[in-house]
Amino acid sequence: MSYENKMMQLKQMLGKKKEQPKNKPTFQKPEKPFYINEWQKAGLALVENDFGVLFKREVTYPFTFQHGFYKLGLFFDAVEKWQKATVEHPYAIHIDEPVLFFDTETTGLKGVGTNIFLLGLLSVEEDQFVLTQYVLADPANEAAFLFESKFWQQSKTIVSYNGKSFDWPQLETRWTLNQNVLPKLRNPRQIDLLHSSKRIWKNNLERMKLTKVEEEKLGFRRNGDIPGFLAPIIYTDAIKSGNASALMKVLYHNEWDLLSLVTLYIHSTNLLLEGEWEESATTYTNIGKWYGDLKQPIQSEQVLTTVTENYQTEEAGLAHYYLAFQQKRNGMVEEAIKSFQNALSFVNNREKLKVLEQLAILYEHQLKEYERALHYTNEGLQLLESQSFIKKDQQMKYVINWTRRLQRVEKKLKSKL
Repeated sequence: MSYENKMMQLKQMLGKKKEQPKNKPTFQKPEKPFYINEWQKAGLALVENDFGVLFKREVTYPFTFQHGFYKLGLFFDAVEKWQKATVEHPYAIHIDEPVLFFDTETTGLKGVGTNIFLLGLLSVEEDQFVLTQYVLADPANEAAFLFESKFWQQSKTIVSYNGKSFDWPQLETRWTLNQNVLPKLRNPRQIDLLHSSKRIWKNNLERMKLTKVEEEKLGFRRNGDIPGFLAPIIYTDAIKSGNASALMKVLYHNEWDLLSLVTLYIHSTNLLLEGEWEESATTYTNIGKWYGDLKQPIQSEQVLTTVTENYQTEEAGLAHYYLAFQQKRNGMVEEAIKSFQNALSFVNNREKLKVLEQLAILYEHQLKEYERALHYTNEGLQLLESQSFIKKDQQMKYVINWTRRLQRVEKKLKSKL
């Protein structure tokens, strides 16, 4: 028997080496904190599960509950408006879509060492809204705290304020650090109302902090609220001292955040879909532009046209600007020229340069009126040479392009004479 055959027989006799299954480390429940009774007296209920303990607070609100300008039940009217709307929008909620308003409080802003110590959830039930707040008993009980949130179980649409960029990524981080014991976290649809607020109130609100939006747009002013930056300090003190009296103020802060998410959704929906013109031209111009960015040209043009018809030209300059591009795309040359001309004196220099460029293009290529094209080309060159709103290297490129346009128009003008 050859050497090779002997080696083959030997391998067959030994067989394949079986890998020994790795034993998962057994989970041991952490000890209960010493301050359970004190936190219960403050108004928190103790919850215990397979992974440890946490605390919970629950509050219910009837649909008639008034928060600022709005009753909470108007949320259903907002959802119904989206059902009847003829436009598609990422903030639309279907009538049968389960929704969860979501907000957290954390011990910091970023990093693995940052814990979520409060999960605030506001759900829509059959006859009421239900606020549920889960409080981290201490860092050792984090698995119990996360598990109780049921985010591994439910697939509701999450509505938040900066949650898509901050709260949910923080939750994913904490979940990953506990993935050996927790079920897999679901990936829900998310609606972030900070993003919509930035789109709607750009150049209208100086700050997009939720408390400012509440005061200026939602008719709600907090009484006795704590600054958000104090929340981590208060929580840390509560688990060291066992005194939860100040911690309850953090929960009230979180409660107001969640209630304002409902009314902000109502208010934003009304602005996006209703024909009531009670805000500034800037707000509705932003809405018209948003619809344009969403490839909803009919709705965009309708909103922008209404702005130009209902507000003074100096207020509606940007609306004329965005409307002009819509009209140009639709082949409405005369209308586009008029809108660009209306915008010319009321937009910033960057946009003014674009307006002059568009007017030069339309007069040169569409109307063949070379004298007018030459006029706007010269204006564009003068603006480029007299302003410092463009970086030097970019300015040179612009000047070269505009000079070429000038030479081309001059040549066409001479050939016409």
